[in-house]
Amino acid sequence: MAVKTVPLRIDMGGGTQIENVTKAVQDALAGAKLTAGIVTVFVKHTTASVMIIEDEPGIRADTKTFWDRAVPADPAWQHNTRNPGEDNGHSHLRGQLQGPSVTVPFSGGAMLLGTWQQIVLVDFDTRARRRELVIQMIGE
Repeated sequence: MAVKTVPLRIDMGGGTQIENVTKAVQDALAGAKLTAGIVTVFVKHTTASVMIIEDEPGIRADTKTFWDRAVPADPAWQHNTRNPGEDNGHSHLRGQLQGPSVTVPFSGGAMLLGTWQQIVLVDFDTRARRRELVIQMIGE
């Protein structure tokens, strides 16, 4: 059993931007030379999330619309009112709901994703930031 960890940094623009990281994860897996196990993709931020979606323009638009409706931006969020200059209370709440990571099994050196499944980073924040992800593989 081996554990391999690979950092990944991505510049994001906020505003529920979606960035597909599937290839980067598969490349990390190939570099780890593991054949079977699990890979976890974790984002080290509270205003972003990692999720699996069917990555096509309609779902990207629907994802943004869903989050805008489910947890709207609102200057009255306590995070905003208690922290002068903050406007991203909704971004933190969205991150809490979606979560910071996904785990995918792999076999034969390839992730066992479904036909349309893709791993994406979603940046809920209100401004551009460099996002740090951790790709950690456990396997043989």
